[in-house]
Amino acid sequence: MISKLAISSLGAALLGTAALFPALGLADNLDGIFEVPDRPTLNFYGTAGLIDMPSGEALPDGQLVAGISNFGGQSRTWLTFQATPRIQATFRYVGIQNANFSGFETYRDRNFDVRFLLNRESRYLPAVTLGLQDFAGTGIYASEYLAATKTFSGDSIPGTVKATAGLGWGRLGSSGSIGTPFGGDRPSFRPGDTGGEPAFDQWFRGEVAPFAGVEWEVNDKLGLKAEYSSDAYTLETGLGVIERKSRFNFGAEYQATENIRLGGYYLYGTEVGVNVQVQFNPNRPAALMRAPAPQPYFIRPSRRDNPKAYDTAWANSEAEASVLVRDALIPLLEAEGLTLIETHTTASTTEVRYANNRYAETAVSVGRVARVLARLLPDSVETFRIVPVEDNLAQSAVVLRRSDLEALEFSPNSSDALLAVAGITDAAPNLPASARNEALFPAFKWSVGPYFSQRFFDPDQPIRIDAGVQLSLSYQPAAGWTIGGEIEQRLSGDVSGVRGGSNSALPPVRTSGLEYDRASATSIPTLYVSRQWKISPDVYGRVTAGHVERAFGGVSAEMLWKPAGSRLALGVEANYVKQRAFDDLLGFQDYSVATGHASAYYEFGGGYRGQLDVGRYLAGDVGGTVTLEREFSNGWRVGGFFTLTDVSAEDFGEGSFDKGITLTIPVDWLIGSPNKGKNSTTLRPLTRDGGARLSVPGRLYEQVRTGHREGLVGNWSGVWE
Repeated sequence: MISKLAISSLGAALLGTAALFPALGLADNLDGIFEVPDRPTLNFYGTAGLIDMPSGEALPDGQLVAGISNFGGQSRTWLTFQATPRIQATFRYVGIQNANFSGFETYRDRNFDVRFLLNRESRYLPAVTLGLQDFAGTGIYASEYLAATKTFSGDSIPGTVKATAGLGWGRLGSSGSIGTPFGGDRPSFRPGDTGGEPAFDQWFRGEVAPFAGVEWEVNDKLGLKAEYSSDAYTLETGLGVIERKSRFNFGAEYQATENIRLGGYYLYGTEVGVNVQVQFNPNRPAALMRAPAPQPYFIRPSRRDNPKAYDTAWANSEAEASVLVRDALIPLLEAEGLTLIETHTTASTTEVRYANNRYAETAVSVGRVARVLARLLPDSVETFRIVPVEDNLAQSAVVLRRSDLEALEFSPNSSDALLAVAGITDAAPNLPASARNEALFPAFKWSVGPYFSQRFFDPDQPIRIDAGVQLSLSYQPAAGWTIGGEIEQRLSGDVSGVRGGSNSALPPVRTSGLEYDRASATSIPTLYVSRQWKISPDVYGRVTAGHVERAFGGVSAEMLWKPAGSRLALGVEANYVKQRAFDDLLGFQDYSVATGHASAYYEFGGGYRGQLDVGRYLAGDVGGTVTLEREFSNGWRVGGFFTLTDVSAEDFGEGSFDKGITLTIPVDWLIGSPNKGKNSTTLRPLTRDGGARLSVPGRLYEQVRTGHREGLVGNWSGVWE
């Protein structure tokens, strides 16, 4: 009986809200529903919603939003990602003033949300979303909800109107309860709980309450909102953080720019709040790409019309022909931002191995090489074998027929047509009888520039940043060999001011990071020698020795099996390392550990990729890490990971297990010109010692995969650019 009451209340709330529209002159147009907006607005929790309540909408696929909201002594900073067309995830960092149970002036907490779009809005049906709020934290905002949103339009008023109604449990079921449809008691938030584990036994348990609201998008800039809230704010009113006199909230929002939205609100009859959102989509570049146009190439005459053009006498000596082609190719490829490594030429086939120094998408470099070859080589050369190489690792051989290039460039769907006739195969470890670019080795490179390091989520100051100067050095005596390192000099910052301490029972392999920050302003983050090579057509190897990361030094060895045409890759890594001295120079401490992992990588297609690592971590714990990531065609990457080991939640300490978010932004997306640079960061709610993996420069999978079939196909349209 109670379940039926809850369900009927949801429907009645939505219908009741929709009943307002005939009075506004919208009833005549209910059959002509407005197109679903491509940028739903976000609420104070950073999810698609009204003011404090969620809505049933989803963001545009791939949308990434960062923002901060504040009212009544509470701040919420959040990052939201529409991971798939139906799944939305949010990480949130909150602060509540005067919550003295935390031992700090402001109580800080970390929340994770996930939402599932059950039904996309259509002509007659609303968008419906099922959400889990703060499902894996301490539970201070823990709630579940079912929300529905319908969009209406009409001629009597400008813009669009969206009506939302829903049912909430937990926090969102604490005011105006209509029953307990699924029974059970729900414990309240407990200060001091380690948190971090999903509370499966509490989901959709306890009291349920309805919420509802209306959003009026007056025009492209102005939006007005009103809602009925089902959150009693029991904890905050008890602490005196806010005074709650009403269940109604009101607000106005302004779209200041394409990406920035500002909002002001009057909440719960007593409080004034603000909300700032920065929305952007990896599919929409910050700057339009400006790249030099590819050089034209010559269309060969037919063999029938000019048989002499196809004479092969020029290649009677393959060695001499390879040298001639090598010498002609070096300046032509350099003009394209590419470096010739070696080439082997016969009368009908040329294989070129090259390093791509400019283009983030490997397919673009493949197309540029193909054009150069078609412009340079005698007409008898029909087959091009184009092999991109990353630091002595031949990725794959892209086999193109010259006649296909000539026939397909200006045909409809030219990229797909060329891909259909191209071959992408494993490249041999070495190219026999080749003409190598002898000027490449030995090579010495150095750079000087600023560096920034940061620590997040300190209770006293959520963001701390150090800035200084970094000198990077690299010497390559031969192909595959690297002697490299960095020296950093801190000039300013407050990272060392983070409060120390950990309630973990494990060796301090990561929580001692603060000691490195405090020990010296001068540091040597890495200093190592490495060699990597291709063992067989589908097996790669690497050995690294020295100070491989800031906290550990030793020996690391890795082997990777990755066929060029396979979505699956398998790898194994073994390390023996000692903990480095806190002064971050060249000494060691007593702690040492043997650590390593077996890894499986799989590309699901559509930019989605998964990784499973199983093995022993730096603190001696044994377990596995699961990583899921989405990569966009322009190089943007957003992902998440979690690690479970044989360490109990109590021994692990606050957070219960290691987890986090990864974000990679390509430089060319920001500056609008070809560049292979990337800015990457990892956000962990907490840094603890359990599940800590060694950080080794130059792991093989990331070097190899971009030039294999899945990496090429994802950006294949760039082959004509």
